[in-house]
Amino acid sequence: MTQHANTSTESALSRHASYASGIGELPLKGQTIGDCFDDTVARHGDREALISRHQGLRYTWRELQTEVERAARALLAIGVTKGERVGIWAPNCAEWTITQFATAKIGAVLVNINPSYRTHELEYALGQSGTSTLILQGEFKASNYVEMVTELVPGLASDGSGNHDDSRLPSLQRVVCLDAGLAKPGMMSWQALLERADEVAPEALSELQSTLQFDEPINIQYTSGTTGAPKGATLSHHNILNNGFFVAERIRLTHEDRMVIPVPLYHCFGMVMGNLGCMTHGAAMIYPGEGFDPLATLQAVSEERGTALYGVPTMFIAELEHPEFASFDLSSLRTGIMAGSICPIEVMRQVIDKMHMKEVSICYGMTETSPVSLQTQTDAPLDKRVTTVGTIHPHIEVKLVDPSTGAVVPRGEKGELCTRGYSVMLGYWDNREATDKAIDPAGWMHTGDLAIMDDEGYTTIVGRIKDMIIRGGENVYPREIEDFLYTHPAISDVQVIGVPDEKYGEEIMAWVKLVDGETLDEEGLRDFCKGQIAHYKVPRYVKFVDAFPMTVTGKIQKFKMREEATHELGLK
Repeated sequence: MTQHANTSTESALSRHASYASGIGELPLKGQTIGDCFDDTVARHGDREALISRHQGLRYTWRELQTEVERAARALLAIGVTKGERVGIWAPNCAEWTITQFATAKIGAVLVNINPSYRTHELEYALGQSGTSTLILQGEFKASNYVEMVTELVPGLASDGSGNHDDSRLPSLQRVVCLDAGLAKPGMMSWQALLERADEVAPEALSELQSTLQFDEPINIQYTSGTTGAPKGATLSHHNILNNGFFVAERIRLTHEDRMVIPVPLYHCFGMVMGNLGCMTHGAAMIYPGEGFDPLATLQAVSEERGTALYGVPTMFIAELEHPEFASFDLSSLRTGIMAGSICPIEVMRQVIDKMHMKEVSICYGMTETSPVSLQTQTDAPLDKRVTTVGTIHPHIEVKLVDPSTGAVVPRGEKGELCTRGYSVMLGYWDNREATDKAIDPAGWMHTGDLAIMDDEGYTTIVGRIKDMIIRGGENVYPREIEDFLYTHPAISDVQVIGVPDEKYGEEIMAWVKLVDGETLDEEGLRDFCKGQIAHYKVPRYVKFVDAFPMTVTGKIQKFKMREEATHELGLK
């Protein structure tokens, strides 16, 4: 029987301050990812572990262990050592997950490369992390990964040895291509890599695995770039193994569950909350496709009898609005997570009512905190589950502070959300200055997010410090306006930003995505606002769009919206 963690326990002294400390019935896991994986195989070896539908691949936990250990021994055979960085640049596939667990078993640091990266971004991530080995897909969508790598390592095509020394990427020594037909000379195919496994005895792998420590770095994830240049959040076994476990605990995951994972594996949502959440509980991981597709996701839930579904709000919106939505049997669904971006209340209600996800949970976190700090309970009152990001996770602390003074604010007042505990990253890879700016001397990670904590410890995210609009001296929080505009029946999605204004300093602009078949103009939108929200919150500018600029993980890039709007409107 799975045990469920308590929410926070607070002293009378802290009850009036925006501070919460989470405790639980279950202790933290003092294990490496590889050891925990082996424990799961011992308990659930014959149960399905991984289904990659677009590849036609299915593995039990014991079969997956065989593939993982073969890949681990192969990596050792080609010279990868503990602590070396191994990059994975591919969309969702079985090889991604096999590489994730294989690197964990040998203590190599997995570097997650965003599938949407172009040459410049790839060069930055590989160079900054000092990646020695890159495993890549041949191509994905409009991106030819092989050509981009060849451009960065021009000696690759004529080398043939697999060892590459180039001034732009001096650390990169080995390139493995998952698509044998697209591999260039000097690249090794995935199959050729696996054939090297016989050069390393299983006992050698076991001996190495036994020397690994759970506090050692095992993963580098580059922040998704909503505010500027990426930084490599460095995470340990302890960070991500425990966070994946406690996220899954809160949605009551068991070995009988089947989780559909359409979110990208390169991000914490996929590889930690998804893969590690399933692994720690023996649940099945189901990948509908390489990238998100609403039809493939609905088919996966229906045909695989998925009990849990993950997604960012835009994914759930796309599924709910799909023309064939009503034809799928989603009755097997019970739970899941909506996270990665602020969750519209109306969308949450539809997910609960129309998709049978009565126990769906909302999470709050960031890559730098492994990622989740707050999460709603499956049995929380509905209003709390659709208007807040829940309560504190076990073994984690949260406080809300005045950004200008650092003082903890009272309950009910806005403050910057800070978190402390096992989940806080080791630091930004090779970037002490950025690390010291993010994590203060007391160990608190400063998120940059503004939040309000109520008397029960439920926390609501009201925006980012940098997103706050100051219009004529009035502080305006975009989330308040967005929540109101979501109630308009013609509006499918909306994002509010501030743009420059000579008179007021900033003015309010709404980017609006309409429901298919519905119509609405600027005047109609403003009429809807009048008398319902304060006059200074009514958008001066309205732009109707089909989509928003966003990262591959579904995070809206408001800085790009501001840049585009400022240019289009001719503002200074």
